[in-house]
This record gives sequence, C-alpha cells and structure tokens, in this order.
Amino acid sequence: MSTSFYKKPFNFSRLFSNQPLETCDAGISISQHIELIIFSRFGEHRFNPAFGCEVWELDFELIVNQAMWEDKMSQSVKRAVRDQEKRLYEVDAFINVSDVEKVFPLRRMTEIKKKVDITVTGRLTATGENYVFATALFLSPLSSE
Repeated sequence: MSTSFYKKPFNFSRLFSNQPLETCDAGISISQHIELIIFSRFGEHRFNPAFGCEVWELDFELIVNQAMWEDKMSQSVKRAVRDQEKRLYEVDAFINVSDVEKVFPLRRMTEIKKKVDITVTGRLTATGENYVFATALFLSPLSSE
C-alpha cells in the first residue's frame, strides 16, 4: 500500500484548477512535521494542546549555563519528536549554540544573535533506515535560516 504525503506549503490554486496537491516522500514529510513541531508553542494547536516544543519558553530564557540550556533544549526536542512523530523510533536530538555576528554597514551596526543548530536522528518505522533532520534557529526574536 502506497501512502501519499503532501508537500507544504499547500498550493491551493492547484485545487481550484482541479489539479492534485503536490506530494513528497516520507523523509520530506517527516522533516516538514519536525519543523512544525519545533516552531509550534504548546497550546497553539487546538486539536492537541501538547503539540509543539519548549523552544518558545526557552527562546527568551537567559542562557547562564550554555551546556545546561543545550541539554534542556535537546531533551525538549527529543521528547516532542518521540511523542508527536510516530514514523520514527530511536529518536535523539542534538543542540549546539553559537554566537553569530551580523554587520549592517549602511546602518553602521553590528548585531550578535544566538544561533541554535538542531539535529534530530532516528530510524524510519516503516523500513528501519537511518533518518537525519537538521535545521538552525536564531533566538530572540526566533527566526530560521
């Protein structure tokens, strides 16, 4: 049995012109779902108040001890993906925080932001294959690369 996964963002103009929505493979679908989990705060989705990740709570938390913050964030991402992405097992998450300097020469301004590299690993439930997802976030205000 073949399962169809839909690519995001949805192109609704295809539906209105009687064309099917674009599909993607399971790996891309899982990556899109993990990204949604990471960028969602708890309580944001009415169908499941537990859907999301602690990123929103940790985003504005002062990072006093970087190792402890990375561990707390890693545990949150790992727990969220384990609970909310059933197409994976043996899930693990790795977090690395670094400072990134961005220079705005016209405004004569330099901005330093915290960059959080997130890597999620696991195995596909359907096949047992290894799976790796990686993304980067910039904290306060939260944005993606």
